[in-house]
Amino acid sequence: MTITRVVLHYPLLRTLLTGVLALAPLGAACAWQSTTQSSSLQFQQAAQQQQTRDQLQKSQLEQQLRQGVADNAKRPTANDPRSQQQLDDADRARQARDRASQQDLLDRERDAPALPRVVPKDLPAATHSG
Repeated sequence: MTITRVVLHYPLLRTLLTGVLALAPLGAACAWQSTTQSSSLQFQQAAQQQQTRDQLQKSQLEQQLRQGVADNAKRPTANDPRSQQQLDDADRARQARDRASQQDLLDRERDAPALPRVVPKDLPAATHSG
């Protein structure tokens, strides 16, 4: 006896098989959607972290450039203690401002509400009737 004959002779089996075949794409779609949402959130978090790293790196490079400019500005006044002191004070103020800016960036990253976590819902357990 073939499967087709068995299904045709037992209406309950035919109904169950039809139900399984009808619900299979829905279950696959739900699983795919939760995976897609989770991947999307992970991508957003990774992009946000990369953006923060890029901003910090840019800030550090700008600091190095400004320090080079400041060092060059000090050369003509190297023999004038008063001018040298003013340039040193300006350097310290700039460095403090840069550190505060970087710390603010890190604090905002740390304190930003985490992106919502998606926990896939379990599919309802099949009830066994017998």
